[in-house]
Amino acid sequence: MNRQLPGVLGPLLGLALLTVASAAPPATAQTEINYLLGSIESSGCEFYRNGSWYDSKRAQAHLRDKYQILAAADQISTAEDFIEKAATKSSLSGRPYQVRCGGGEAVTSNQWLRDVLTRYRTYGAHGAPRVLRGALATDVIRFKPGL
Repeated sequence: MNRQLPGVLGPLLGLALLTVASAAPPATAQTEINYLLGSIESSGCEFYRNGSWYDSKRAQAHLRDKYQILAAADQISTAEDFIEKAATKSSLSGRPYQVRCGGGEAVTSNQWLRDVLTRYRTYGAHGAPRVLRGALATDVIRFKPGL
């Protein structure tokens, strides 16, 4: 038997195990994060990052890249993790991201995304009230669309 083979296989197996160990976020989180990213892209809003305003398509691409890196490192388990770790502030400067829609006042991306997530969880992707444990979500949470 070749004694060099185990020396080569050890690091390769370690890399393979690391690849298998970094699991994707749960399906529910992936669905919610994809919804948030789609909402960003289709919003037509402007996104402020590190001193410049970007269109919604560039913002979505940037945040998707950050999400993929964090997910591969097993850092994302929930949509809230995505918001906090990828979509709230610059990893380089630490400056908060902002969102400005229709020329209105800018809000933090954290608040904007949490509002989108709340609407999604309450009304679903198509705006209809969702049933939660036998009750309409609107019976549990009083939420006005468009706020």
